Amino acid sequence: MSRGRSDSGGWWRWCLVVFAVISALVVCGPALYWRFKNSITFPNSHSNSKLSCPPCLCHCPPPLSLFHLAPGLANLSVSDCGGNDPELKEEMEKQFVDLLTEELKLQESVTEATTRHMNITLAEAKRVASQYQREADKCIYATETCEQARERAEAILIKEKKMTIVWERRARQMGWEGE
Repeated sequence: MSRGRSDSGGWWRWCLVVFAVISALVVCGPALYWRFKNSITFPNSHSNSKLSCPPCLCHCPPPLSLFHLAPGLANLSVSDCGGNDPELKEEMEKQFVDLLTEELKLQESVTEATTRHMNITLAEAKRVASQYQREADKCIYATETCEQARERAEAILIKEKKMTIVWERRARQMGWEGE
């Protein structure tokens, strides 16, 4: 029985070796074939010319240049850009520090507007919260009132039951048979 296992193990090893050799030939074979084919030289020079490729004759048009694709991009001079617009000219002449100062002022105004909006929203939330608190206080007061009334009614009911028992006992003593 152990002999059959060793035979099947040997068979599997043999199959794996064959598979590895075939895989290596399939992967590396074409590269090795072309390397050896190009390194082999024949004694006849005319037979060697048959192995090399003839030069490619291609009649492709030359690639288009940027000037042909977008002729408007040929004039990329910026010197006269916005020369006719006085507002743009004034903006372009501003100093870098002035631009940064203006940016900071804009950010400050946005921050102030955001703060104002948050303060208004906070005040509204506080107002609504106090309104809900007042409503909750009313509900708590009404619940306490109802609870007190229930407790009084329960006490009165207990008192009435006791009185009923006393009167029923007296009635039985006088001969009443009940229902």
